[in-house]
Amino acid sequence: MGNTQIHARPTGRTITPKRTHFRQLAESAEIGTVTRAQLAGLAQTLTCTGLINGTESHLLVAIISTAPAESFDPSGRPIIFKSNRQLAFEIGRSAGRVSRLLSRLFDAGLITMRDSGNYKRYPIRNCRGEIMDGCGIDLRILIARYTELSELVRQARIEKRETDAACRRYRGALRAARYALSTVEQHSKQILRHIGARVDRIDVLVGTARSASSKVLRRATVLLERLIEWLMRIPRKAAEAQEMESTTCTGVENDIHIPITSPYISVESSNTWSSANANPTRNSIFEKSLELGENEISYSQNLPKAAVALQDVIKAVPILQVYGLAPKSWAELVRFMPLMCRFAGISEDARSRAVERMGEQQAAVAVAVTLEKYSRQEVNSPGGYLRAMTNRASLGDLHLARSVFGLAARNYKEAIK
Repeated sequence: MGNTQIHARPTGRTITPKRTHFRQLAESAEIGTVTRAQLAGLAQTLTCTGLINGTESHLLVAIISTAPAESFDPSGRPIIFKSNRQLAFEIGRSAGRVSRLLSRLFDAGLITMRDSGNYKRYPIRNCRGEIMDGCGIDLRILIARYTELSELVRQARIEKRETDAACRRYRGALRAARYALSTVEQHSKQILRHIGARVDRIDVLVGTARSASSKVLRRATVLLERLIEWLMRIPRKAAEAQEMESTTCTGVENDIHIPITSPYISVESSNTWSSANANPTRNSIFEKSLELGENEISYSQNLPKAAVALQDVIKAVPILQVYGLAPKSWAELVRFMPLMCRFAGISEDARSRAVERMGEQQAAVAVAVTLEKYSRQEVNSPGGYLRAMTNRASLGDLHLARSVFGLAARNYKEAIK
């Protein structure tokens, strides 16, 4: 005769480190601090936290209702010995479905279970007939985690109210932005198409307003409101003209003052001032930090910072103000870099490679320059443009300062025309 193989029957549910932790936590519960009604009410509201779905909540409420009220007294033990078949009958599901639902509740830390060798559920009593332990569904974990779970429900309700308010405001701002685009007449068609594309991009990034977080909705609303303000304000050229008139020298004949210097295109190197059109290798420490060999790329973070001021970057990239980004420090500009990449459609991989090769500060300037050129429709593929700049930085052939001062000078010339 051949060898007879005996298949060992599993002795219960799989025990994981997480489930073992929940069992230990259930042992530390102070019975008598929470009533059955409080637990039933908590189980009905847990669906808003995302821990469980409606069917699992229904089963948990049925289990809590099965336990006697006195089992939640200090001398009681809230352990349920009802079979899966009976629970399935009460909630209108199959016994197999109930078994899977119990496993999910176990994994979520809402119940603990102890199975016997023959899959039966029964109590273990002392000599006085009191239930000391048993093989069944233990609800003591809910008592131990009642404060924690109640706080989760409270936070979910607060987030829901904030999201609803932010959603209403976002929809109003989106409607107002589209109305402004259709009614404003003081801007050219090209500018209106560009702003319309920005509004559409924000709408795509947010997606379904009800599914977005309140933080995303608030940020999108701020951007839309800034775009509306920019569309409805006095045209830029007229505003610049008024500003020039207010700063005209009164002692000049015929009240005409011709500026001979540009406030946008000069930088300070060492102790002297020089023009941005001069030899860039002499007046730009910023570019020296980029002219590195491949073996020195990893040290880019420790090199001297840019000789260009942050205000020069802001003047060179006015699109930042359109999007409501007004960095007050280099750290803020670096923090805005992921958002600028989203507006320009630059991938995470392209951004991370730029940071790796150029450093965070220089990469942020490169992304800002790319966003500005993309808004001017000078760049069709912002991601490819940034990758090209990254490759040039690796070879030491990237001159970001030239781009910054060139854009600043161009913006200044456009403003005084």
